[in-house]
Amino acid sequence: MNNLTTLIKRLEAATSRLEDIASSTSDPTASINGTSTASTAAITTGYSEPQTSSNPTPRHLLEPLHPAIEGFDILMNGVVGAFVNMSEGLGGLTAEQSASVLRAFAAERKFLIVTTKAKKPDIQSPVYMEILKELQSTIGIVNDIRVANRGSSYFNHLTMVSEGIAMLGWITIDPKPAEFVNETLSSAQFYGNRVLKEYKDKDHSHVEWVQGFYRIFKSLAEYIKNHYPSGVTWNNKDGIDPQEALRQVQSGETHAMSAAPTSASSSGPPPPPPPPMPTLDGPPPPPLMPPNGVSSSRAPTSDMGAVFDQLSRGEAVTAGLRKVDPSQQTHKNPSLRAGAAVPPTRSGSQSSNGKSPGPGKRPKPESMRTKKPPRMELDGNKWIIENYDNPPEKMLEIDAQISHSILISRCTKTAIRVLNKANAISIDSSSQISLVIDSLVSSVDVIKTPRFEMQVLGTLPTIMLDQVDGASIYLSTESMNTEVFTSKCTAVNINVPGPTEEDDYKECPLPEQIKSVIRNGAVVSEIVEHAG
Repeated sequence: MNNLTTLIKRLEAATSRLEDIASSTSDPTASINGTSTASTAAITTGYSEPQTSSNPTPRHLLEPLHPAIEGFDILMNGVVGAFVNMSEGLGGLTAEQSASVLRAFAAERKFLIVTTKAKKPDIQSPVYMEILKELQSTIGIVNDIRVANRGSSYFNHLTMVSEGIAMLGWITIDPKPAEFVNETLSSAQFYGNRVLKEYKDKDHSHVEWVQGFYRIFKSLAEYIKNHYPSGVTWNNKDGIDPQEALRQVQSGETHAMSAAPTSASSSGPPPPPPPPMPTLDGPPPPPLMPPNGVSSSRAPTSDMGAVFDQLSRGEAVTAGLRKVDPSQQTHKNPSLRAGAAVPPTRSGSQSSNGKSPGPGKRPKPESMRTKKPPRMELDGNKWIIENYDNPPEKMLEIDAQISHSILISRCTKTAIRVLNKANAISIDSSSQISLVIDSLVSSVDVIKTPRFEMQVLGTLPTIMLDQVDGASIYLSTESMNTEVFTSKCTAVNINVPGPTEEDDYKECPLPEQIKSVIRNGAVVSEIVEHAG
């Protein structure tokens, strides 16, 4: 009896073990709370896995990003994001404009993704213009913010960004796009240096903001040298049609998704597209960019097709217009003529209605212009001297540095002394200027300035004279290698020192008359000499 009981217990233990083994080797897609595990994984990850007899390959391996796109994402999430954050700290118009700057970089990212997928289209084709349209539109918005706020105290801030956003045009430059970015930086620095000068002793956050914008140029130029040193490259070897590539980028599709097998588990939902980029209506910190995702929703932009559609409607195109009351017409209401010619409507209306500004006014003759007050100030690295008339009480003195350039314009009977070594001097539309300099790095450029006098105490590499009537230039013993270029000049004399300090200067006139003859089929020019 005991043996039978023992045998039954052993059978029960063996049965229990067999049941455990059977449950551990059952179908991995067994139902869990009424839903298969495969379907649950598909809902969690966003896409289902194919069911095959062998080991399945997961479909969550999306198409890898091109190295150039990864580098651009690092740029956006780095210096561009830091600039947007600082703009948000300043608030107001700078925050609004920086949001548009971020949109412009996102639009350029779309363009670069298209280049990695498609063959290069003709730059004059509508497809190429369609690819560039969103980038051009966002750049235009950045400039519109500046135009609509000319009276703002942050106008220099807005103009710096408006001038600098042109750096995104490097994608159309061959063969050295990085140099284009550096040239654009010079345009932005003209206004950025004004901000630095105004706020360096008042609010350091504005200084950091300007320097943060400058860092975008340096990082973008470095990015271009690493990925596109000779210009944007397209996938001409195995690329797809540009129109199809643009459609894929706009809809968020990728090659990996389009090539994925369709025999997924019937219990799982179809694979959705990658998540879109976050909206940029506000200026939050820049998010990490999705692998190949771009915003699936695009703001409607006007094109010429829409214009022609409107024109084809005939008289119906004016059906929505209202009749203007005579009280609102300037030529019928004298009270309107007493004030502004056109009542103000809303900010930026000129840019929003699409009309181009009218031709500018022709400049008045110099004798009819209103005289402006004299001005001498240092703007960044440039000294500006203008509107001085008749001899001042004493000679104007400039304490220059080697990086300073000096611009003299619309001055009459003015004596100027430049101390120390400067970079360059330019004189334009002046008369009877007397200039004394120590040394220069580059040149003195004189344009339309009659009766000009200059004395050089140190070294001067180059003198350029254009439309100068009467000039006396005194060189020092250290500047005997100075080169002089003249164009349309008369009565120009170069005075060189004698052998010793006690000797007088020797006057050497520059030639004015040139004789040209044809010899052996070539034109030969000679200086006309007058004997006697």
